[in-house]
Amino acid sequence: MSAPDLVLVNARVRTPELTAHTAVAVRAGLITALGDDTDARAWAGPGTETIDLGGATLTPGLTDAHSHPVWGLEMFSGTDLSAVRDLDELRAVLAGADRRDGWVIGYGLDHNVFGGRAVHRALIEDVLDGVPACLRLYDGHSILATGPALEAAGIDGPRSFAQRSEIVCDADGIPTGHLNEHAAMDLLTAVLPVRSTDERRSRLVELLSEMAATGLTSAHVMDLGGPDVPGLLAAVEAEGDLPVRLRLAPWCMPGADAAELDELVRLQSRSGRLWQVAGVKFFMDGTVEGGTAWLEHADCHGQGTDAFWPDPAGYAAAVRHLHRAGVGTATHAIGDAAVRNVLDTVEALGPGGPRHRIEHIETVPDDQLGRFAALGVAASMQPPHTAYTRADHTDEWSKRLGDERAGRAWRIRDLRDAGAALALGSDWPIAHYDARQVLATAQRPRGAASARPGLTGLESLEGVTTHAAYAAGEEAVAGRIAPGFRADLTAFAVDPAEAPADETEQAPIRLTIAGGRVTYRG
Repeated sequence: MSAPDLVLVNARVRTPELTAHTAVAVRAGLITALGDDTDARAWAGPGTETIDLGGATLTPGLTDAHSHPVWGLEMFSGTDLSAVRDLDELRAVLAGADRRDGWVIGYGLDHNVFGGRAVHRALIEDVLDGVPACLRLYDGHSILATGPALEAAGIDGPRSFAQRSEIVCDADGIPTGHLNEHAAMDLLTAVLPVRSTDERRSRLVELLSEMAATGLTSAHVMDLGGPDVPGLLAAVEAEGDLPVRLRLAPWCMPGADAAELDELVRLQSRSGRLWQVAGVKFFMDGTVEGGTAWLEHADCHGQGTDAFWPDPAGYAAAVRHLHRAGVGTATHAIGDAAVRNVLDTVEALGPGGPRHRIEHIETVPDDQLGRFAALGVAASMQPPHTAYTRADHTDEWSKRLGDERAGRAWRIRDLRDAGAALALGSDWPIAHYDARQVLATAQRPRGAASARPGLTGLESLEGVTTHAAYAAGEEAVAGRIAPGFRADLTAFAVDPAEAPADETEQAPIRLTIAGGRVTYRG
């Protein structure tokens, strides 16, 4: 073979199964050979870089199977509210919060902060001295806005939307400041201060570099992040390489006609060295805490019995249109009715065609578990989300669903046992992007899922390697250490398949490689 660009030696190579190999060769962004350190000396040529991993465990590059690194930069900027635990603390933080172009902007606000009260601007307005404020709740599906912010956006009463969305109003039709779901939130985000293109570009590279330092080599991006994002990514690659490989799935919203669907198909041709548009993202429902998850039976407030698509048949028709064009889909489905409906939709497509997947799957009954494997539908789940719930079911998520449905929360173990391909991710910025936290939490569920068994270390590793590749329809080129596969590689100071979860969560990353290029050295 031609001399490799890069040779890694003195490693414990997992493919993700543990092997006797200690060396890996890389050329032109692909893995070309596996062997031992004696083989490595024979491979090397005058231009080969050799890196001694000092006994580190080398795994396939870690993939975050659900992330929002571009959209999240703008939508989750300002004051970090994720550590706030009650209303008094929230008020204190807002009183001293920095202003951005005259606004207070916050993100990561936990629904539990309100202690069971309705989300209402009256709870915070008096500490803001008339400053417009936009506070994003952690789920990314709702905002608390103050009166001046609503006025700036021209929001003065209820409106009808083509999708499941609401400007929450009181009995007199006055907006409470709670904007639920995307169409309502978009009214406000349209008037928020935005970063310049140069700021966005530099911050994106910085964020992806931070992600690479946790071992991430790729991310399934569940949005396009705006119409200018292909140009933004091309501009980054004109100056260098992306630190993380990105696979972007633009959104398809209710009401999309044939022309819009065909445009989504055409977008699939957009790509760069380490990014591509691949797939389309749908929403079948919203969130449990917001009352917009689609449930078989109403939640404790009588909500949750409606789909995000007012006409679910329209969703099925859109998926069918894309399927026939060879485009795979990823559908946000949290509630049991939403999950069932997506599985029904895929079943009706018949065998063959592109890969389809379901995102989140927070509560699902026994009779749906086996359908994932039977239909080849990947289950894409985010173990860190369990941190927003409590084992005693006193949190807003659990109270909304009741004990029976909360008792079948985040069934990663059950889905895996039922044969499903189980891709794992963070949903950054909803939860932290650190891939080691994803691995650890999958092994030791928290909150409402804590009574359910977790995955083994190897199964968790497969969730961010082989199973993530399957979810993307890339199992023939990604997710394994094998000749001909992408040279996306991660080196751990510990063996993530064998070390206790708490050690994996804190384990130093020795090396991260994306597309054959070193993106992080520990």
